Amino acid sequence: MRILCIDYGSKNLGLAVSDDLGMMGHGIGTIRRRTLALDFDDLHKHIERYEIKQIVLGLPCNMDGSIGPAAQAVLAFGEELKKKFGLPVDTWDERLSSFEAEDRLIGAEMRSKKRRKVIDTVAAAIILQGYLDHIQQQERSS
Repeated sequence: MRILCIDYGSKNLGLAVSDDLGMMGHGIGTIRRRTLALDFDDLHKHIERYEIKQIVLGLPCNMDGSIGPAAQAVLAFGEELKKKFGLPVDTWDERLSSFEAEDRLIGAEMRSKKRRKVIDTVAAAIILQGYLDHIQQQERSS
């Protein structure tokens, strides 16, 4: 079952998908935000192309774990996704995923201009991999 992960932002949606086994996630690109309808059109193409069965949204919790305005916007977006696509939507704590993505790209000696183009995609892949690792750990514990 393939899972689509979305790193939700006001300007971009970073995207990553899992492999068929749900073990590995990889980035597939970024959608530049325009309107909700156009964003959903772009997402629909990815959902069909990759035969997505579930969506995971990165949830930007505050450092103390509380839900602030950014997380509330993600939760509202998740409700719209459920209505539009009829797929299960789960959230995953994304605290510091953008910082981790930035560190990885700097470590790879990627220039600043190029980093800005791919950071949302890398962050989505990091969020998805954390989610997949958690699911696998739960399955092993059962």
